[in-house]
Amino acid sequence: MTSIKDVAIVAGVAVGTVSRVINNSGAVKPKTRKKVEEAIQELNYFPNEVARNFKMQKSKMVALLLPSIWNPFFSELAYYIEDELDREGYKLMLCNSGGKPEKELYYLDMLRQNQVAGIVGITYNDIENNVSNDIPIVSIDRHFNKKITCVTSDNYEGGRLALRELVKAGAKRPAFMGSVTSVFSETMNRRLGFIHEAEALGIDYVIYEKPDPIVDDKAYINEFLSEHGDVDGIFAITDMLAANYIDKARKQGIRIPEDVKVVGYDGIQDNSYFHPILSTIRQPVEEMARMTIRLLYNKIKGIPLDKQVYRIPVIFKQGETT
Repeated sequence: MTSIKDVAIVAGVAVGTVSRVINNSGAVKPKTRKKVEEAIQELNYFPNEVARNFKMQKSKMVALLLPSIWNPFFSELAYYIEDELDREGYKLMLCNSGGKPEKELYYLDMLRQNQVAGIVGITYNDIENNVSNDIPIVSIDRHFNKKITCVTSDNYEGGRLALRELVKAGAKRPAFMGSVTSVFSETMNRRLGFIHEAEALGIDYVIYEKPDPIVDDKAYINEFLSEHGDVDGIFAITDMLAANYIDKARKQGIRIPEDVKVVGYDGIQDNSYFHPILSTIRQPVEEMARMTIRLLYNKIKGIPLDKQVYRIPVIFKQGETT
């Protein structure tokens, strides 16, 4: 592997001179700089970022802890997070936990040892005792007891909005389909908003939930269909769950939206690539991602934040399922 010493030998300069060129620090004559840059190109040399950061006692690496990279919402979120980091010269380290608490704990320990600049965390597991402010951290959708900043969409209003849209579309007995996390997260407010609005309007409703994560979507939905075949409206806690419901319901001869109106949450299936286009509560994913990183920058710099929870409004996107 090419080292900085190899570059110095080819360029005919001292190692310190090569270091000043790489870090753009200190005075280097233009002719000497050109020789170093040519040597770097000739040897195809890439500086060891981890070693440089350790030596300089600072890092330009931010970790993103995700439950799953397969979920389109998380993928879209990661895209905008990386883009916002890139604008300031930071790099993204993606940590895919698969929703497993033991894997999340492993990543947290590893990230502390490697002195990352900050962490963006999405977790629905009970890892409260292992999360600290030793490293700047911003959480998405999850509250911790240690004054860790949280960015989220207005899940409660999203639930209310979904119920109103189902009723507007003609639903008389809507149901909420979701999952219960081991710790309270903002996503649970979707159910609370749905219930609040249904009771305020005097609407009969159904709540159908199983422990998170739902391992077998097919069994989950088949059980729902067998127990609640009389509902005429569905508000699913995610777009993916809504899409799975539509697929299974249609195979049983249920017409969407003629027999059952369906609203999802996230906004990942609001484009023409999906059929039918799902009516959904759209999270402002780009705004959430960029706000999260801007808040993390402030924490890295030691700038106090004016509040602990940043809640961003959602909108209803009309599709073909209501």
